[in-house]
Amino acid sequence: MNITDYMQTVGQQARAAAAVLAGAETATKNKALQAMADAIIAKAAWLKAENAKDLAAGREKGLDNAMLDRLTLNEKALNTMVEGLRQVAALPDPVGAITDLNYRPTGIQVGKMRVPLGVIGIIYESRPNVTVDAASLCLKSGNATILRGGSEAIHSNRAIAACVQEGLMAAGLPEACVQVIETTDRAAVGELLRAREYVDVIIPRGGKSLIERVSQESLIPVIKHLDGICHVYIDDEADLEKSVTVALNAKTHRYGVCNAMETLLVADAVAAQVLPRLAEKYAEKGVELRGCAKTRDILPNAKPATEEDWVTEYLAPILSIRVVDDMQQAIEHINQYGSHHTDTIMTQNYSKARHFLRVVDSSSVLVNASTRFADGFEFGLGAEIGISTDKLHARGPVGLEGLTSQKFIVLGDGQIRV
Repeated sequence: MNITDYMQTVGQQARAAAAVLAGAETATKNKALQAMADAIIAKAAWLKAENAKDLAAGREKGLDNAMLDRLTLNEKALNTMVEGLRQVAALPDPVGAITDLNYRPTGIQVGKMRVPLGVIGIIYESRPNVTVDAASLCLKSGNATILRGGSEAIHSNRAIAACVQEGLMAAGLPEACVQVIETTDRAAVGELLRAREYVDVIIPRGGKSLIERVSQESLIPVIKHLDGICHVYIDDEADLEKSVTVALNAKTHRYGVCNAMETLLVADAVAAQVLPRLAEKYAEKGVELRGCAKTRDILPNAKPATEEDWVTEYLAPILSIRVVDDMQQAIEHINQYGSHHTDTIMTQNYSKARHFLRVVDSSSVLVNASTRFADGFEFGLGAEIGISTDKLHARGPVGLEGLTSQKFIVLGDGQIRV
């Protein structure tokens, strides 16, 4: 079967499975998730053996240590996958929830019911754990899913898919509820991005080049973010002790994540007080500082920041710093250079905080807290499929509810319109 025919078959099977899954009871979906977890435990040795094939091929291809680390399925990674499945099973099921039910003068009741999106295509790189994460969240939210992982993890993904399908069968659900693309041919990605007859939403998980390709080529709506250029603004009415703690955490808690701070903005009135203290702590962590002219007047060891620095997601121990006149200039900087991901204001002024929340055009806006909180688990979603910086249909961390939509429902008793 050629790639086009193969992908069409996958799409047809997914659409048929989605119709079944949309009506599945919560208990059935939870049974499948628990059975998947049990299968991973039972097949742990086989999963590691299949993963070893990918690791050996990766070393032969010259993959770097960071990539190999993401690719590895060790005992800890498998336990995390199992725990994730059980956690998703324990989450409330959004499907079928009815809200905003109101009587109209005609006697009908009008409300909204939460429903699955249908078929979700997920394209991702290297991390085999995404296979389980995506399968579990899509299943619990009533969506069939088509998973296209990276070629470097093909053996691992196939093995995990076998565990997933074992769980589906145990619950009496169609195996096509979750399908992993069997071919490593890159043409399959193009076919998936054009399969609008069968696929309702595409979600890319991976590096910037992958997400750019998906965004440019997809004929299907995409839930995604490109960059995580996150800011912390320290206002002239901020608690400086808290500001130092938050700015340190936002940058150094983890470097290679999309919600790490990449640019620090500091009000001119407090810059001379707070920047030396922060510079000392950043030096202890080995963070390279790049600053504007005013920053370098205070921190002579900082390297000059260029226009490029303001639009760079470092994902590394590098931080750009700008001293701004006031909050308004900080907001203008964020809205001009930011990526609409996550931004924080440190201030004790309630009115300023409210204004910042209203006008900063980002998917997550925080007051007096680290940008590192912009995460589905930390926001109480239980788990997330990713972060969206789009405005339609989901924005911010995308959990179970973000994988559903709403439709209007009407409850009547024989009423007619006159």
